[in-house]
Amino acid sequence: MNSHQKTPQNLEAPGRDVRGQDGRGRDVRDHRDVRSRQTQGRRGLPLPVRFTILAAIFVAVTLAGLALGSVNIPIGDVMTIISGGTDVDSVSLTIVQDVREPRTITALLVGAALGIAGLEMQTLFRNPLADPYVLGISSGASLGVALVVLGTASSAGAASFASGLGIGPDLLVMVAAALGAAVVLLIVMLAGRFIHSSTILLLLGVMIGYFVSSGVTVLLSRASPELIAQYTRWQFGSYHGVTWQNLRVMVPIMVVMILASLLLAKPLNALLLGERYAQTMGMNLKVVRTLLVASTAILAGAATAFCGPISFLGIAIPHLTRGVLGTADHRHLLPGCILTGGSLALMADILAQLPGDDVLPVNAVNAVFGAPVVMVILVRWYREAEAT
Repeated sequence: MNSHQKTPQNLEAPGRDVRGQDGRGRDVRDHRDVRSRQTQGRRGLPLPVRFTILAAIFVAVTLAGLALGSVNIPIGDVMTIISGGTDVDSVSLTIVQDVREPRTITALLVGAALGIAGLEMQTLFRNPLADPYVLGISSGASLGVALVVLGTASSAGAASFASGLGIGPDLLVMVAAALGAAVVLLIVMLAGRFIHSSTILLLLGVMIGYFVSSGVTVLLSRASPELIAQYTRWQFGSYHGVTWQNLRVMVPIMVVMILASLLLAKPLNALLLGERYAQTMGMNLKVVRTLLVASTAILAGAATAFCGPISFLGIAIPHLTRGVLGTADHRHLLPGCILTGGSLALMADILAQLPGDDVLPVNAVNAVFGAPVVMVILVRWYREAEAT
């Protein structure tokens, strides 16, 4: 059957032009339209049932994150603690409230934030391998941390200034990462005012990342082994260093930005058909691109500032969510990424602790989940390109 004929599947696909062309008669199909046609034709569980399953997994993983670790705590005690009860062992109470609850909340928020940010970047740049750090946000945060940790003069000055403000070394690293990410965000936002092509903006972000990373390399080449080890530990990524005090800053930022991202579902659906078609539908492309870049940068920057660079989640979560929900509609994908991202991030953190007292780097465990997903993406993308 000709791909331009009107079929029931074409009519049901969210945001799809049944002619397969934009208002100027140009073909607007890309890999998302191919994926949309495939997923819309699948038969399986209804969408509400799939969301229910994701929500159940989310709750189960959350309880497991509070119960499992170097010291296993019974689920009954965990339920008592989170419901406000104190009729449990004092050691268990301290472990859950002071250690595992902040870590669990952090992992859930970071997973949801990176999942949404990755989905936004993949849709904006029409690239299935785009991730939240493609704009150089992670590199900016890394440079900020490197200046504080590796730069001898700057490190001493920053530590002295921070101590005068009552800021500890861990919080100083978070502030440095946030400032570095903010500087890159401002550069990208300013460039976006003069650049009208998303592809050029993508390439600009990649170049900024390389440029900033070169500064980190120079600092590493001149630092002592002890400082290099300290910086390397930050690069591993971890949810364990976040305290309740940090969460008072982190939670409002991420919750507000996650909720704001849900409002971008309609523009994201329009972008599935390409920028030209979105403009013919009356969408202000410049405003939408600015909002998407800002949303992604703030979510990824906050995650990196508090937890270090967390890899693979931003690439893997959007594709896993598409596969589980069987749809390309962002009205469903965005909340789906919250559930899938939070569950996957916390699950990886649980697995990183199970071997024993030594905690594995969470990025290493993320790669176990993420690398196979990326390989499948590459294979399917190649096959779709061959088919067209």
